[in-house]
Amino acid sequence: MKSVIVYYSLTGNTALVSKMIAERIGADLIRLQPDKEVPESGAKKYLIGSKSVMLNEKPRLLNDDLNLDGYDTLIIGTPIWARSFVPAINTFLSDYGIKDKSIYLFTLHGPGMKTEPCLAKMKEKLTRNIIKGTADFEDVRKMSAKELNDKVRKFCKLITE
Repeated sequence: MKSVIVYYSLTGNTALVSKMIAERIGADLIRLQPDKEVPESGAKKYLIGSKSVMLNEKPRLLNDDLNLDGYDTLIIGTPIWARSFVPAINTFLSDYGIKDKSIYLFTLHGPGMKTEPCLAKMKEKLTRNIIKGTADFEDVRKMSAKELNDKVRKFCKLITE
């Protein structure tokens, strides 16, 4: 079983979790890179990010090497913006014809945010695959190293069983 983690990270939280998962299960990593990035902080971050999600934008990705043919397991990670996955993930899910893969999804979000709407939208775009599991990471910046490691370990156990 060959696995790849495809993720988007603006502030580094999703990158951190993705790398932890990759190290634990031996997966390859692909960080999606949109041609135009959202500001990392301030009001513009929320305004531009939310607008992009609500308008269902699909930015052009700078990743020229997105070939998933050699992978049977795909792990997709996204922060949640405006109750949904980020625009770069939207492009990936819409444009890459993903099918016949075992899929695991994980989300990162602030406190109190519901993950179900985001996961439901992702699953809608992945109907030609088998969704085998999900995980959500709430407020990663406030987790202790042990809490984060335990959460990652639990998700990895789901993937490797």
